[in-house]
Amino acid sequence: MNRFLQGSLLAASVIASTLTVADEVRPPFNQRPAFLLGEVSQHYYDGITDDLLTAGLGASGLASPTPPGFVEPLQPGPQELRRLAIYNNYRALVDTVPGGGYGVFFGPQVGGSGSGLIPGHEYVAYMTVPGSEVSVTVMAQVPDSFDPRRPCMVTAPSSGSRGIYGAIGTAGEWGLKKGCAVVYTDKGTGTGAHNLASNAAQRIDGTLSQADEPVLFRAGLDDPARADFNAAWPDRFAWKHAHSRANPEADWGRHVLQSVEFGFYVLNRRFGRELGNNQTLMTINPRNTLVIASSVSNGGGASVRAAELDERGLIDGVAVSEPNVNPRPDSGFTIRQGDGPVISGHSRSLLDYTTALALYQGCANQAPGIRDIAPLNGVFNPPAVGANICSALASRGLVSGVGTDEQAAAALRILNEDFAIQPEQNLLAPVHFGLSVAQSIAMTYANAYGRTGVDDRLCGLSLAATDALGAVTPLDPVREAALFATSNGIPPTAGVNLVYDAAAGQPTLLAASTSPGTGLPDHGFEALLCLRALAAGQDPQTGEPLQGEAADLAQRIAAGIDAVRASGNLRGKPAVVVTGRADAILPINHTSRPYFGLNRRVEGEASGLHYYEVLNAQHLDVLNGLPGIAERYIPLHHYYFQALDLMYDHLRHGTALPPSQVVRTVPRGSLTTPLAAANLPAIAATPATADLIEFADNQVRIPD
Repeated sequence: MNRFLQGSLLAASVIASTLTVADEVRPPFNQRPAFLLGEVSQHYYDGITDDLLTAGLGASGLASPTPPGFVEPLQPGPQELRRLAIYNNYRALVDTVPGGGYGVFFGPQVGGSGSGLIPGHEYVAYMTVPGSEVSVTVMAQVPDSFDPRRPCMVTAPSSGSRGIYGAIGTAGEWGLKKGCAVVYTDKGTGTGAHNLASNAAQRIDGTLSQADEPVLFRAGLDDPARADFNAAWPDRFAWKHAHSRANPEADWGRHVLQSVEFGFYVLNRRFGRELGNNQTLMTINPRNTLVIASSVSNGGGASVRAAELDERGLIDGVAVSEPNVNPRPDSGFTIRQGDGPVISGHSRSLLDYTTALALYQGCANQAPGIRDIAPLNGVFNPPAVGANICSALASRGLVSGVGTDEQAAAALRILNEDFAIQPEQNLLAPVHFGLSVAQSIAMTYANAYGRTGVDDRLCGLSLAATDALGAVTPLDPVREAALFATSNGIPPTAGVNLVYDAAAGQPTLLAASTSPGTGLPDHGFEALLCLRALAAGQDPQTGEPLQGEAADLAQRIAAGIDAVRASGNLRGKPAVVVTGRADAILPINHTSRPYFGLNRRVEGEASGLHYYEVLNAQHLDVLNGLPGIAERYIPLHHYYFQALDLMYDHLRHGTALPPSQVVRTVPRGSLTTPLAAANLPAIAATPATADLIEFADNQVRIPD
């Protein structure tokens, strides 16, 4: 029986329940985890002037298009930076535009107080994993509603490459409103921006420092090396995720497990039983605390990896959305949607399919089938640049056809067929390309997997502010002072862009650059071709293996990818994964679908994984507020919260988890038509047979 069902364990006091554990003579004492670095800062937020979830802004303040400001823009204070960081991180993941569900189906005020303000304590510290010198930020939020007699905890590793508040609006909101402690980690990513010219970097509270003191990140260059780099490449930045030489993703699961340990430590600092001899009894521990590993995107992938690594039983269940998980390749099973083609080439790595998107999507944007109907395609992607990319691909034999129409159709076909990217993702891929999503991921992760530094300038790419013509320029000091609060951790962000140093003429904004080999504005085609070659380990034109230094680097990158592969073994833990079929950032045939299949192959009938694939849902709900997208897509965020509710009820009350299924949503059809309950059918306890997702005869079978 689940240990959280109504029974004597829940009825008894926490202390009494721990004392009855047969294999313990006495509960352990609370000890500061050895992985913590420096002091643990603590703040209490009263829920009136400031709070844990909205930084005092309330639900209406988060929805306001006007961000909170600073009294002194060049020297914002820690609490001002925190407030703006929460504002930006919340709005980056949740659609707050009226009519899209905010304030009705989700939001701080839904299921909570009218304003959504939540009082409680917040603890922040640095930590590190054994064998690494790179600091990671960890945070625990304990709402006043936390009940030590029925303790619960939710993990909230940041999505994307975001900082410590990167999951505040997702796992953070759900957990805080549930009265659970929420434990966050930036997973070794986060802002971590190092201005190589001034040597300025962010402290843990977001303020800037040029002094020799702990900061989120500085590149590993001594003063002479930094001076040499600045002389050759002035006004550049190093970024933590890309340039720490640490491949942080390899440790994401460990970061999450450590955040859970940190959570228990701070909870027992508050609620543990003081024994009067400088010792505190751990009255809140893994045996009596419900712990759900959660979050979305990269954070979801981190929580999945944590569950796989959890040998100590810290985690009770998993509930994640659109996880960035790289399943271990297994050719022993296939995937099939409806009567469509059998997909055997699943489980490509993030860098593999992302470099393909970076290379081919600029041309595919002009394919006749999507050119005029993909939302905002004409706004973000100049047709002339797309035609130049097609021409560059064709000149290297990478696409066939005569003219842009045929070449673009060939590029789209390569992505859909050779790389198994579902057609449902085609309409969103153009706006993602225009926002440099694939380009930024390709650059950042190639650096991270290869453990390269900023001075390596992988594929001639660097990071800097740029002017209206695309030339490198110093970052405005006001923007730099706010980086902690405005950056998403993976440029282009907060005024810092991708720069192609080898562009014709001078270093130029990648999107505006002309490749020296083509002499045409082609979005830095040759830099993207270089990234693709390193990911594939071969020359894209000839298919021949890379040679020399390029081969060594490609091998390091391949080793880095191997280090982040998921095993599929969730150790029998109950788990819920929700993913949108139209996810154009983490294609489902390489993430959620094959992970479901791999888990079945590894755990068989013992598997507790349930997979819900949501139609008309995509990766970035924030885009749902835009014309052309709002009409077509519903908020996946709503189903993520359902997944958490289902897991909580399962662990706390023994309620059965619904079978794996396709959820058939209904788009609202118009930006002016508010989202209604009819658009968002619930995950069904007893789905129709035609909606069931199954694993049979070594095949993941997904209904159309």
